[in-house]
Amino acid sequence: MDESDAIRHPENCPALVLNADYSPLSYYPLSLWPWQAAIKAVFLDKVIVVENYDRHVHSPNLDMKIPSVIALKQYIKPNEYPAFTRFNLFLRDKFQCQYCGSGDNLTFDHIIPRRAGGITSWENVATACLPCNLKKGGRNPMQAGMQLATRAIRPTSWQLMDKGRMFPPNHLHDTWRDWLYWDIELEA
Repeated sequence: MDESDAIRHPENCPALVLNADYSPLSYYPLSLWPWQAAIKAVFLDKVIVVENYDRHVHSPNLDMKIPSVIALKQYIKPNEYPAFTRFNLFLRDKFQCQYCGSGDNLTFDHIIPRRAGGITSWENVATACLPCNLKKGGRNPMQAGMQLATRAIRPTSWQLMDKGRMFPPNHLHDTWRDWLYWDIELEA
């Protein structure tokens, strides 16, 4: 999104929300607030404005730039472990079938089938494409002659956040980039 889009479409001016330590609250989904919520938080003294768009909002007694990056004044401690959801499972497995590497027709597979006592948990579920899932059927990977690319583990929120950086959103405003990738190694 460029500044001309922000000027024509103020609803496209979300604010990137950083924690009090200036790290994003989340990468996937990216922690964004609508511009109205960001301005309200400024007036409630709950955030610090870090970066602004070139776009202004006006009222009878106010002229203010729309915040593009804000930081919370109170630190929010992230949960140690993420929720066990289909999306988080796919993110853990990098949106790839753990048997063949395909990114198409993804579903999930019980490594030890439920009919053999397998449970639905981080450690027993892997991302699989539909053809591999059908090929494996109700067998374990060894019986089906298949091998998992990576061991199924319960990821921490930090591990998932790190994987989320590999899949940036379709649009990143220029003012967000330094705050999203502040801890990556710089090129020489």
